Amino acid sequence: MTNSIQAAAELIRNSKYTVAFTGAGISVESGIPPFRGEGGLWNEYDPIILDLNYFTQKPEESWPAIKRLFFDFFGAAKPNKAHFALAELEQRNLLKSIITQNIDNLHQEAGSNTVIEYHGNSQQFKCIDCGQIYPLKDLLLSNNPPLCQRSNCKGLLKPDFIFFGEGIPTNAYQASVEAANNAEVMIIIGTTGEIMPASQIPHLAKQKGAKIIEINIEKSNFTDSITDVFLKGKATEVMSLLASKLG
Repeated sequence: MTNSIQAAAELIRNSKYTVAFTGAGISVESGIPPFRGEGGLWNEYDPIILDLNYFTQKPEESWPAIKRLFFDFFGAAKPNKAHFALAELEQRNLLKSIITQNIDNLHQEAGSNTVIEYHGNSQQFKCIDCGQIYPLKDLLLSNNPPLCQRSNCKGLLKPDFIFFGEGIPTNAYQASVEAANNAEVMIIIGTTGEIMPASQIPHLAKQKGAKIIEINIEKSNFTDSITDVFLKGKATEVMSLLASKLG
C-alpha cells in the first residue's frame, strides 16, 4: 500500500487537472448504505418507489418510503474524513472538481465548492407541473406527498434527483464530460462502475489520456480495465493517507 500511495501522490502532485469521481462507497462511512450489494437498500425496499411513472401515479404509496430513506435517515448523515480530504485537496489547488453520483450533499457540507452532481441533489424539490423550485429547508415534510405552494398550481413536488425513467440533467452531463476531457488524473472513490451512463465518465477520461487512481474496498468494473493505481481500502483511511502524503 505504501508504494501505491506514493505512486498516487506523485500522479496528483504532477497533474495540472485532477478530478474526483465518487459513488455510494464514499458515504457508507457516514452511515449511508449503498443501494446495491450486501447491505444495500434495494434488498429492503422495492426500487419501484423511485420509478418516475410510479411516483407520479401513486405518490401516496411511494412518498412515505422516499421520505424515510432520503430525508429522515439520510438527513442525519455527516461528512466523513474522505469528504474532508477532498475538500482540502481542492483548497490546495490539487483538485479541480468532483463529479459525484451521490445526492447526499456531503461534499458541499465538507467544504468542496466545485461539485458536479450527476444524479441531482436531495436538497431541493421541483414541482412536476409548473417547475417551481423549493429548497428543502423551506418545506415541512410529512407522510403526505408534498405539493406546490402556488395557489393556482398545487402540483406534486418531486425531489430534484434522478428517478428511474429520467435522463441525466444536461448541465451536469456536459460539465462531467468537460471535466473528464480535461483531466490528467481522475480519482475514483467508492463506486463499482455498474451504473450507466455515469460509469462511462472515467472511461472517457482514460480515453483522453488521464491516469486513473481507484479507491475501493474491492475490485470494481474499472480495476482491470482502466485503473493505473488501485488503492484497496476504506475511503476514509485511504484518502487520509493520500492527503497526508501530499501534505
